[in-house]
Amino acid sequence: MTARTFVDMQEKQRYFIEFSYDGTAYHGWQKQPQSITVQEVLEDGLQKMLRSEIHVMGAGRTDAGVHATQMFAHFDHEEPIDLEHLTFRLNRWLPLDISVFAVHKVNPKAHARFHATSRSYEYRFHLRSDPFKNKYAYVLYREPDVDLMQQAAQLLIGHKDFQCFSRSNTDVKTYLCHLTQARFERNDFDLIFHISANRFLRNMVRAIVGTLLDVGYGKIQIDDMERILDSKDRNEAGSSAPARGLYLTQVSYPKELFVHD
Repeated sequence: MTARTFVDMQEKQRYFIEFSYDGTAYHGWQKQPQSITVQEVLEDGLQKMLRSEIHVMGAGRTDAGVHATQMFAHFDHEEPIDLEHLTFRLNRWLPLDISVFAVHKVNPKAHARFHATSRSYEYRFHLRSDPFKNKYAYVLYREPDVDLMQQAAQLLIGHKDFQCFSRSNTDVKTYLCHLTQARFERNDFDLIFHISANRFLRNMVRAIVGTLLDVGYGKIQIDDMERILDSKDRNEAGSSAPARGLYLTQVSYPKELFVHD
């Protein structure tokens, strides 16, 4: 490492960018060759606004078509930034399906992914066809037994290994997750599944939702949930629910990561 490179690393300030996006037009969060992604568009905007090469690291990965009402990513920059002005300029430049809420100065070692203490998702159903919701929820033309689904969801709490709900051939080292919430909320024709944990596996929430729907439609029994969890086999669980109903809604961090001037 040259002396100049070392100085540059010392001078860089780290920032968290807080934003949301409609994932319909994107092939997920993470940059991929020949596919448009949220990470690519956000990096593009930051590079144009800050006139330097910027790399962002997200709090996690969302699959193609999945949305986020709150997402964080971190990036480094050498020069001082007017955070409010950067937020304003980004929102003027970015497409309407990505919005920046704020840019926060953080501890130089703060990491958007590894320092997140919890993540929350919602899976949204609609119980009748609605032209204003059909693209952003899973429309159920036949109502499932939500009480049975809630009973099955409660069985998830206390379990640690969720390999049965993980995408196959993933590169994770552990399938352990600590779930703190798994519940349904009903409001007229809207049905929302809330789930929170310290971390999630790829495709985990959509696989859980698909399995809970199997319970709600009587395809499997509540007692089968324990067997599926113990199997650690993705083939034993239900099919994945469609991406359009899934939203990352909250990512939480320790307060001490944020710098207040």
